[in-house]
Amino acid sequence: MNQRWQIACLSLACLSNFSFLPVAKGIVNSEITVTIDGIKNLQGQICLSIFDSSRGFPSNSDRAIAGQCLKVNKNSLKATFRNLSAGSYAVAVIHDANSDRSLNTNALGIPTEGFGFSRNPQIVTGPPKFGDSVVFIAGTNTEIAIRLKYF
Repeated sequence: MNQRWQIACLSLACLSNFSFLPVAKGIVNSEITVTIDGIKNLQGQICLSIFDSSRGFPSNSDRAIAGQCLKVNKNSLKATFRNLSAGSYAVAVIHDANSDRSLNTNALGIPTEGFGFSRNPQIVTGPPKFGDSVVFIAGTNTEIAIRLKYF
Protein backbone atom coordinates (compact mmCIF):
# COMPACT_ATOMS: atom_id res chain seq x y z
CA MET A 1 0.00 0.00 0.00
CA ASN A 2 2.83 2.39 0.85
CA GLN A 3 4.45 1.72 -2.55
CA ARG A 4 1.16 2.56 -4.32
CA TRP A 5 0.96 5.79 -2.38
CA GLN A 6 4.51 6.73 -3.45
CA ILE A 7 3.75 5.92 -7.10
CA ALA A 8 0.54 7.96 -6.95
CA CYS A 9 2.35 10.95 -5.43
CA LEU A 10 5.18 10.70 -7.96
CA SER A 11 2.66 10.51 -10.83
CA LEU A 12 0.76 13.50 -9.48
CA ALA A 13 3.98 15.48 -9.14
CA CYS A 14 4.96 14.70 -12.74
CA LEU A 15 1.53 15.62 -14.08
CA SER A 16 1.43 18.87 -12.13
CA ASN A 17 4.64 19.97 -13.86
CA PHE A 18 2.79 19.91 -17.19
CA SER A 19 0.34 22.50 -15.91
CA PHE A 20 3.11 25.09 -16.07
CA LEU A 21 3.72 24.55 -19.78
CA PRO A 22 2.35 27.31 -22.00
CA VAL A 23 -0.87 26.43 -23.74
CA ALA A 24 -0.78 25.76 -27.48
CA LYS A 25 -2.45 29.08 -28.17
CA GLY A 26 0.55 30.93 -26.85
CA ILE A 27 3.38 28.98 -28.45
CA VAL A 28 2.22 28.55 -32.04
CA ASN A 29 3.17 31.42 -34.33
CA SER A 30 0.77 30.88 -37.21
CA GLU A 31 -0.31 32.72 -40.30
CA ILE A 32 -3.27 32.66 -42.66
CA THR A 33 -2.73 33.17 -46.38
CA VAL A 34 -5.93 34.23 -48.12
CA THR A 35 -6.39 33.87 -51.87
CA ILE A 36 -9.15 36.15 -53.20
CA ASP A 37 -10.67 35.01 -56.49
CA GLY A 38 -13.48 36.30 -58.67
CA ILE A 39 -12.46 39.95 -58.69
CA LYS A 40 -14.82 41.53 -61.21
CA ASN A 41 -12.69 44.49 -62.34
CA LEU A 42 -9.34 46.14 -61.67
CA GLN A 43 -10.71 49.24 -59.94
CA GLY A 44 -9.92 50.26 -56.38
CA GLN A 45 -8.64 47.92 -53.70
CA ILE A 46 -9.38 44.68 -51.90
CA CYS A 47 -9.73 45.16 -48.12
CA LEU A 48 -9.54 42.26 -45.68
CA SER A 49 -10.34 42.13 -41.96
CA ILE A 50 -9.63 39.19 -39.67
CA PHE A 51 -11.66 38.58 -36.53
CA ASP A 52 -10.98 36.27 -33.59
CA SER A 53 -14.54 36.49 -32.22
CA SER A 54 -18.04 37.37 -33.32
CA ARG A 55 -17.68 40.90 -31.91
CA GLY A 56 -17.89 43.18 -34.93
CA PHE A 57 -17.84 40.42 -37.54
CA PRO A 58 -18.13 41.00 -40.43
CA SER A 59 -18.70 44.72 -40.94
CA ASN A 60 -17.03 46.53 -38.03
CA SER A 61 -13.37 46.55 -39.02
CA ASP A 62 -12.55 48.50 -35.84
CA ARG A 63 -13.20 45.25 -33.94
CA ALA A 64 -10.94 43.21 -36.25
CA ILE A 65 -7.60 42.08 -34.87
CA ALA A 66 -5.90 42.98 -38.16
CA GLY A 67 -6.73 44.34 -41.57
CA GLN A 68 -5.10 45.27 -44.82
CA CYS A 69 -5.94 46.67 -48.24
CA LEU A 70 -4.29 45.64 -51.51
CA LYS A 71 -4.43 47.55 -54.79
CA VAL A 72 -6.30 45.54 -57.39
CA ASN A 73 -3.94 44.70 -60.25
CA LYS A 74 -5.26 41.28 -61.33
CA ASN A 75 -8.35 39.09 -60.92
CA SER A 76 -6.81 37.04 -58.10
CA LEU A 77 -4.83 38.34 -55.12
CA LYS A 78 -3.12 36.88 -52.05
CA ALA A 79 -2.84 38.41 -48.59
CA THR A 80 -1.19 37.02 -45.47
CA PHE A 81 -1.91 37.68 -41.80
CA ARG A 82 1.13 36.81 -39.68
CA ASN A 83 1.90 36.29 -35.99
CA LEU A 84 -1.42 34.71 -35.09
CA SER A 85 -1.91 32.38 -32.14
CA ALA A 86 -3.62 29.07 -32.71
CA GLY A 87 -7.37 29.55 -32.58
CA SER A 88 -10.53 30.34 -34.48
CA TYR A 89 -10.66 33.18 -36.98
CA ALA A 90 -12.99 34.53 -39.65
CA VAL A 91 -12.03 36.75 -42.58
CA ALA A 92 -14.24 39.32 -44.28
CA VAL A 93 -13.25 40.79 -47.66
CA ILE A 94 -14.64 43.66 -49.72
CA HIS A 95 -13.80 44.86 -53.21
CA ASP A 96 -13.63 48.55 -52.43
CA ALA A 97 -13.93 49.72 -56.03
CA ASN A 98 -14.06 53.44 -55.12
CA SER A 99 -11.36 53.20 -52.40
CA ASP A 100 -13.50 54.66 -49.61
CA ARG A 101 -12.70 51.71 -47.25
CA SER A 102 -16.35 50.68 -46.86
CA LEU A 103 -18.79 48.33 -48.55
CA ASN A 104 -21.14 50.58 -50.46
CA THR A 105 -24.82 49.60 -50.70
CA ASN A 106 -27.86 50.79 -52.60
CA ALA A 107 -31.01 52.31 -51.04
CA LEU A 108 -32.25 48.81 -50.11
CA GLY A 109 -28.98 47.93 -48.32
CA ILE A 110 -27.82 45.55 -51.05
CA PRO A 111 -24.05 45.74 -51.65
CA THR A 112 -22.97 47.47 -54.84
CA GLU A 113 -19.38 46.26 -54.42
CA GLY A 114 -17.99 42.73 -54.17
CA PHE A 115 -17.64 40.91 -50.86
CA GLY A 116 -16.68 37.51 -49.48
CA PHE A 117 -16.03 35.56 -46.31
CA SER A 118 -13.82 32.69 -45.19
CA ARG A 119 -15.37 29.28 -45.87
CA ASN A 120 -17.50 30.97 -48.60
CA PRO A 121 -20.83 30.59 -46.77
CA GLN A 122 -24.08 30.78 -48.69
CA ILE A 123 -25.51 34.32 -48.56
CA VAL A 124 -29.30 34.33 -48.40
CA THR A 125 -30.48 37.14 -46.14
CA GLY A 126 -27.71 39.32 -44.80
CA PRO A 127 -24.14 38.61 -43.82
CA PRO A 128 -23.10 35.28 -42.31
CA LYS A 129 -22.51 34.69 -38.63
CA PHE A 130 -18.98 34.25 -37.28
CA GLY A 131 -19.56 30.50 -36.84
CA ASP A 132 -20.43 30.12 -40.53
CA SER A 133 -17.09 31.61 -41.56
CA VAL A 134 -14.76 30.42 -38.82
CA VAL A 135 -11.47 28.70 -39.70
CA PHE A 136 -9.36 26.99 -37.06
CA ILE A 137 -5.61 27.42 -37.34
CA ALA A 138 -3.02 25.52 -35.36
CA GLY A 139 -0.10 25.00 -37.73
CA THR A 140 2.41 27.42 -39.10
CA ASN A 141 0.47 28.37 -42.24
CA THR A 142 -3.16 27.87 -43.15
CA GLU A 143 -4.28 28.67 -46.68
CA ILE A 144 -7.87 29.60 -47.46
CA ALA A 145 -9.62 30.77 -50.62
CA ILE A 146 -12.40 33.35 -50.73
CA ARG A 147 -14.49 33.85 -53.84
CA LEU A 148 -16.00 37.32 -54.13
CA LYS A 149 -19.72 37.73 -54.75
CA TYR A 150 -21.34 40.60 -56.61
CA PHE A 151 -25.04 41.46 -56.86
